[in-house]
Amino acid sequence: MASRQPSAATPHTAFKRLPVVDVSGLASSAAAERQAAARVLGEAARQAGFLYVTGHGIEPRLIERLIARTRQYFAQPLEQKMRDYIGNSTNHSGYVPEGEEQFYPGVIDHKEAYDIGYDYRSAEGRRPMLGPNQWADMPGFQEDIKAYYEAALALGNRLFRGFALALGLPEDAFSRHLTTPPSQLRLIHYPLSSNVTADRPGVGAHTDYECFTILLPTAPGLEVLNGAGEWIDVPVLEGAFVINIGDMLEVLSNGTYVATSHRVRKVAEERYSFPLFCTCDYDTLIEPIKSLLSEANPPRYQPIRCGDHLFAQTAQTFGYLKKRIEAGDVALPEGARGLSSFGHQAATTGERA
Repeated sequence: MASRQPSAATPHTAFKRLPVVDVSGLASSAAAERQAAARVLGEAARQAGFLYVTGHGIEPRLIERLIARTRQYFAQPLEQKMRDYIGNSTNHSGYVPEGEEQFYPGVIDHKEAYDIGYDYRSAEGRRPMLGPNQWADMPGFQEDIKAYYEAALALGNRLFRGFALALGLPEDAFSRHLTTPPSQLRLIHYPLSSNVTADRPGVGAHTDYECFTILLPTAPGLEVLNGAGEWIDVPVLEGAFVINIGDMLEVLSNGTYVATSHRVRKVAEERYSFPLFCTCDYDTLIEPIKSLLSEANPPRYQPIRCGDHLFAQTAQTFGYLKKRIEAGDVALPEGARGLSSFGHQAATTGERA
C-alpha cells in the first residue's frame, strides 16, 4: 500500500536500470551460499531500493492460474462482483470497486481490485487487518489465488532471511515476527481507457509503507526515482519479480535500506498488476534494530506498531472505513499518522508525521 510522496532526490545511486539478483542461493542448505546471495541482495537494496529477482522458485503454472482467475473474476458484471464487496468484511478482504479507494482528494484512480490477506481462521486474536478472507463464489478462485499467495509469501519469508543476513543479523531476526503477518495481496485490474491518447501520470509518486513489496507486473508503466532525481522506466522482465523496499524495512534497518519513491504511468491498454505487500506480525513494534545502532549511528526513526499503522493508513484511504469511523463503529489507533511516509522521503521534504 502507498505513502504519498513528492518527487525528490534519494540517497540511492543514479542507476539507469534496476539490478537483477538471482535469489536461488537463499534456499540453499549451505550457509555460505545463503550468505553470498544475501550480500548481493543487500547491495542492490542499498543502491536502488528497487530490484528484479530471479531464481525465486515460484512455478509458472501458479502465475498462469492467478492471471487466468483474475481475468475471469473481473470480467463478471459489477452486480456479481459487489456480492464480494470489501465493505462486507470485518478484516479488509474482498472486492474493491472503482472509486472506493481514494488516496488524493478529488482524484479517482480508475481501477478495481480484489484484496486478500493472511487467511487467519482462529476465532481468537482477530484484528481489523487480520482474519478469514472473503472468497468469491467462483469455482477454482480460492484454490488458485491462495496457492499463489502462499508461494509468494514463502518467497517473502526467504527475502526477510536474506535481508537479515545482509544486515549482519541472525538469519531469523525477522522470521520470528512472521507467524501470522497481515501481508496483503492485491489483484488489480486497470480497464481499457479509450480516452487516454498518450501515456500520462497515473498513480502519483509514493513509497510503500510495509517492509517490502513483491510485484508481479504484466505490462509496462512503472517508474522509479533514482539518486539523481530522475524517473527510470521499469520494463517487464520475463520470469522476474520486482522487489521494492518499503518504509518499515527502512525504519528497521535504521536507514541502511531506504524506501524508493515510484509512480505508475496511465496507459490506454487494459492491464493487471499483482503486488504482495510483505509485513511483520500485527503487534510487532517497528523501530530501528538495537544491534544496528551505535554512537555514530543513533536511531533516526520513532517506533510505530505494525498493524495499527497499516490499519490507520488503510482507514484513511477506503470509503467504507471512512464511513465506519464517521459512524463511530471503528476508531483510528491512538497516535495514528496521516497519509505520509515516515521514512527518508518524508524527512527530506518536511512531511514526516
